[in-house]
Amino acid sequence: MNFEKAEFVTSAPSLEVCPNPYFPEICFAGRSNVGKSSLINALANHKGLAYTSNVPGKTQEMNYYLVDDKLYLVDLPGFGYAQVSKKERERWGRDIRKYLLERSTLRLVIHLVDIRHKPSDLDEEFFYWLGANRMPFIVVLTKADKISHNKRQSSKARVKRILDEMNIEVPIVISSIKDNIGIGDVKEWITEFAQFEPQ
Repeated sequence: MNFEKAEFVTSAPSLEVCPNPYFPEICFAGRSNVGKSSLINALANHKGLAYTSNVPGKTQEMNYYLVDDKLYLVDLPGFGYAQVSKKERERWGRDIRKYLLERSTLRLVIHLVDIRHKPSDLDEEFFYWLGANRMPFIVVLTKADKISHNKRQSSKARVKRILDEMNIEVPIVISSIKDNIGIGDVKEWITEFAQFEPQ
């Protein structure tokens, strides 16, 4: 994957209206305001591709971005925070679970966690759910530029302990959009799971 060309394709409120399952898909999940859109922009080297906002919960559908005419990056609605009704949040949950379990072209889930904070109960529940359903995923710890190197390592170790207790072994990547930390590593994991030869 060269990550040279990227474009927004569509917003899908449910699995039924997602694009035809043709290209491999990599989806981005995590709490609202954790940096999913910013990471997608960094991976695609396109600052204005995915909409970013200081208002949590802005992404309310599955946003599809086509990269190099061969791969979809899918920005999922964030969990927590969103200023919507409980009924609407529950609908999102059902739709996202259905997408994760039934989307035949889904290759990898990238679960973002803010490195400055302990993973929330929702994060831990999602770790467990992904593991229980044998879904390939990696954890990306975002906003690493906001803390020291030692604290970054402590945060990574904390997440690893949580995953170890669940008997889950997955890659954990420390990242910072501002300092361009970990972006190359995420690209490598995407390339590997999408089953492309590195270029």
